[in-house]
Amino acid sequence: MIAGTAVVALGAGLGVWAAGDDGSGGPARSAADGVSAAPAATSPSPSRSYALSSAPRTIPSVREHTPARGPGWRPERAHRVVVDGTGLADEGRLLAGELGLTYAGEKDDRRAGDVRLEVDKGLKTGAESYTMTVRDGRVTVRGPSEAGVFYGTRTLKQAVRGGGAAPEGVVKDAPAKPRRGLMLDIARKHYSADWIEDRIRELGDLKYNELGLHFSDDQGFRIESSSHPEIVSADHLTKAQVKRIVGLAAARHITIVPEIDSPGHLGAVLDAHPDLQLRNARGTATKGAIDISKPGAAEIVDDLIDEYAEVFPGGQWHLGGDEYQALTVSDPAASYPQLAAAAREKYGSGATVEDLTTGWLNDRAATVRANHRTPRAWNDGFFRGTSVKADDDLRVAYWTGKEIGARQPSEYLAEGRQVINYNDEFLYYVLGQPQTFVYPTGQRIYEHWTPRVIRGTEAVDARYDDQILGGSFAVWGDIPGAQTQAQVADGIRLPLAATVQKLWDPDAPELSWARFKALAEKVG
Repeated sequence: MIAGTAVVALGAGLGVWAAGDDGSGGPARSAADGVSAAPAATSPSPSRSYALSSAPRTIPSVREHTPARGPGWRPERAHRVVVDGTGLADEGRLLAGELGLTYAGEKDDRRAGDVRLEVDKGLKTGAESYTMTVRDGRVTVRGPSEAGVFYGTRTLKQAVRGGGAAPEGVVKDAPAKPRRGLMLDIARKHYSADWIEDRIRELGDLKYNELGLHFSDDQGFRIESSSHPEIVSADHLTKAQVKRIVGLAAARHITIVPEIDSPGHLGAVLDAHPDLQLRNARGTATKGAIDISKPGAAEIVDDLIDEYAEVFPGGQWHLGGDEYQALTVSDPAASYPQLAAAAREKYGSGATVEDLTTGWLNDRAATVRANHRTPRAWNDGFFRGTSVKADDDLRVAYWTGKEIGARQPSEYLAEGRQVINYNDEFLYYVLGQPQTFVYPTGQRIYEHWTPRVIRGTEAVDARYDDQILGGSFAVWGDIPGAQTQAQVADGIRLPLAATVQKLWDPDAPELSWARFKALAEKVG
């Protein structure tokens, strides 16, 4: 971050701050430090001496700020938000409503106090980058895409909310990681549509761009289905509610990432289709597991993928693939001879149950690709030593290394795979804290985690950084009654702020945890 050594006067009525190392007095301090200010003139004066500005305090913090001398910008009711095209109307209206300004739409004239939003597709910066320029009593937010401009409006909103004004100068900002997410287990704990929408608003302000919905598990199937209505739980989201959720997310440039976990975690589906339940050699049902040797198993899961691809238009899809109970026994072939036989029939005499399971994952990935989605799967759905290899484009959602035979993250990275970090040591909020889980704290994430810390507490080699696409905080409903919706929202607030700070800028933060926490209270 590039910040000035002194702080700008923050506009009419906010006062002129003492200059710092520019020779005009003692060290400068910001409004956040609680320094009283003398009254300022109502408009900039050429004779007025302004201190160099400091970077706006936001979450995540801006990555570069060029300071300048000037009064900065603060919102007034007469000020306008103007846009350079109808594609920014949603962003313009949202910002105007948040700051109490007038939304004026497309305008070519320039007035004092204007906030102008512009897309410049000719910019060679990243798609989510933006520049925010505060100069001559105006603000210009420019980016190569609507998403970048939206993130610039979040910076402006937080600067005003946290400090009363946007400081003079130029912010140049972009995320370090392209995938910044929250995953919600809505299968084991039902959340209301209103609660989910509130989280989307929170995520948007923090510059997240993914919301994962794990809506199928042993305990419930939580979204209305037209292809298989018999599997849907009593408490569920209607498609009308989901459409509203998807629309709000799109307006905040957030992609919904649906997950129908298979071939395990399908208990709610199997309750309505017991003929597809996996059974061992003694005929005992295996919890949550579908019998992948049966053609009907693939048919029902593909039906659901095809149906919900129309419900969720984003480009990402989570296949699950974890904890298939057939592979947790000492001898899968002996315990599940039908799976072993199906593996040999499909892949040859030496094929194993692991080969058959990998083939299942690849086949579901093909269904996802046919719907123009990019697939990902949990890391324990990838196996070493199989003759059937997981498709090269399957992204690894790495969550744990605690299972027997766990593979280190570096194994996937060395294969050239792209990885998304869901590290259960830092990023798993498991209701009721079963097994060895404890609720993660924002402070621990802020001080000890980075996207390269994929498993446990050790970072992978820096040479793999470009293959780590980002990360996701995850809320799991193992003991759904352990917390209310309100308690969950409160419990994840600071961890979400800390996580996105590290996904946006993985370098050591400038602020102490105490100051970061105080900032979160101001701008959240």
